[in-house]
Amino acid sequence: MFRTVTPSHPAYPRFVRASAWYDLAVTAGFATPWTYGLVNSALSRLGEATGAGGLPVLDPIETLYANLMGSVVVVWALLRLIRPLPVHGLYDGLARTLFALWQAYALAHGAPYWLWLFLVAEVAFGVVQLAPWRLVRGAVSVPPSAGS
Repeated sequence: MFRTVTPSHPAYPRFVRASAWYDLAVTAGFATPWTYGLVNSALSRLGEATGAGGLPVLDPIETLYANLMGSVVVVWALLRLIRPLPVHGLYDGLARTLFALWQAYALAHGAPYWLWLFLVAEVAFGVVQLAPWRLVRGAVSVPPSAGS
């Protein structure tokens, strides 16, 4: 039988909500083709103005993938705002680990340097949401099996 383990710290749901607000602020503009065009243009201008690098010219497939990512992240963020359950923080921390890996991969392959800002945020929210699970996991003892 599976035993549910949740972080015991009362502030944990606030961390889950904070990460959801961050996601809404950062990804809502990716959710539609029209808003993504504006976000892409703004990020390109910012990158070029600061010397951090611009984005490639938009194409329909890139826009589709950006819209898919933005739509899913917006829905996921709304779920965490409405019901900031500890398990949502666990899954969000795991997803952030994957996002951080792919952002690091992109940076290693020539992505604009401003992506570092997003990578730092992903790692920070991932650590904040995953660390309590590690602490609780270490405090729970597993009963010995009958055959040992």
